[in-house]
Amino acid sequence: MAHPSKSGIRKKLLSLGLCLVGFQALWGTYMVYPRWSRNYSPVQQGKDLISGSLSADQMLFALAGFRELIAGILWVRADSFFESGNYDAILPIIRLVTFLDPHQIDVYATGMWHIGYNFTDEEQRSDRRYLPSALALGKEGSSQNSNTYELFFETAWLWYHKIDDNYDRAVGWMEKADSVADIKLLPARRNLLSRLYERNGQIDKALDHWFTVLDAAEVSYQADKERRDYSIRQNRDTIENNLDNLLIRMSQRGHFASKEGRSLDDYDVMPPFDVGFGVKVTVTAERVLRIQGNWDVLSVGTRIRCILRDADYPNAIAGGAIWDAGSDMSFEPPRDQTYMMDSLFVRNQRFDKTVDMSRDPTMYPFTKEKYLLEFYYNPRSAPHHIQDKFGWNGEGMTDKTTTNIRTDIRPGQRCFYYAIELTRDEILLRKGSRGKTVTKKSDSYRETKEDYSNTDTGKPDLPGQGGQ
Repeated sequence: MAHPSKSGIRKKLLSLGLCLVGFQALWGTYMVYPRWSRNYSPVQQGKDLISGSLSADQMLFALAGFRELIAGILWVRADSFFESGNYDAILPIIRLVTFLDPHQIDVYATGMWHIGYNFTDEEQRSDRRYLPSALALGKEGSSQNSNTYELFFETAWLWYHKIDDNYDRAVGWMEKADSVADIKLLPARRNLLSRLYERNGQIDKALDHWFTVLDAAEVSYQADKERRDYSIRQNRDTIENNLDNLLIRMSQRGHFASKEGRSLDDYDVMPPFDVGFGVKVTVTAERVLRIQGNWDVLSVGTRIRCILRDADYPNAIAGGAIWDAGSDMSFEPPRDQTYMMDSLFVRNQRFDKTVDMSRDPTMYPFTKEKYLLEFYYNPRSAPHHIQDKFGWNGEGMTDKTTTNIRTDIRPGQRCFYYAIELTRDEILLRKGSRGKTVTKKSDSYRETKEDYSNTDTGKPDLPGQGGQ
């Protein structure tokens, strides 16, 4: 009986292997791809965008084990969608790439930025309903790549820059980033943690961290004296300047005196300054609000947060929301929810802004019966020159004509908060509001004949130039 040759055995094993790979791919195609395509891949002009991005052999390779290769091909394909502004098409590609290769750090970071920033209305207001998905992507990416600081940093930055609230979250993520060794390759990024400690009211920790990064920067500077790298010297000088400024502010704002139990009467935060808030809201057309008001803080730099949301918006808190309360990563925000956020720029102690939501009915569907129009101001987000008077915790801020200074909505802080209730019929000018001018205002609102709707023109901020 003839024995098979070694080459014949190799050929048979190779054939068997190819059959197994083919079976795996076909089984994956049969079991996985239809569900993925149905749930995640949008159809545009009758074409499945995921299958349209991969050829048949590429899809076969992906399911047969060439995951990183196909992930790279997909990400290159996503560039064309970015260039054409077809942002909806990028979301499923981001998800598929991270599924195929969970160590694609740039995809996670770009995906967080894309989801958090790129979906806007006609007036460039971000769709806040996407924030939970952006944060969930950061959470997943950092857990898959815990050996590097990058996605911890990106998630902290999203809390700090985009959400600008719930500062304890930003601190927590940045502390994780600061604990990973490779952040020392970009030492300037460590400086953010001191800023976040300030935002979170942890002033002593902010000071300690400035000293820590200054020590590290000084070591780098001394080791680099011969080469004289400008960025190393600049980082050291920047840290030293920031540390000096913080010490001055801690002194002038009475931080040291407060810790010692001494009176703050002789410090910049006393006596408390009366913000003199008042507001009038007029529904000028369907889904269009004109918001006018007085705010007696004279210097330019105040931006009051304005939110219009469903009265029962999930995970909402006064002046914001707990955006990381869930863990789902959905490409489709709930289409029956409305959440608009904007800033009211104060000039000459007045603000006047028209918020037009009429051109974005999918972003502002107004399906609920009741809504809250919120006005929120947190001194921890204020520019330094205003914070010098109000303090880190709002101890230098009051509102004598109202009870709008609240201590119960952000731990350890005195924030400004005021809300007006609106109904769906009032916003859409329907039923009993049809043909009427819907106006609501606070008792403290002061009428004015001046036009403050254009923040680029008008009188400068000078003492005695308020619009009363």
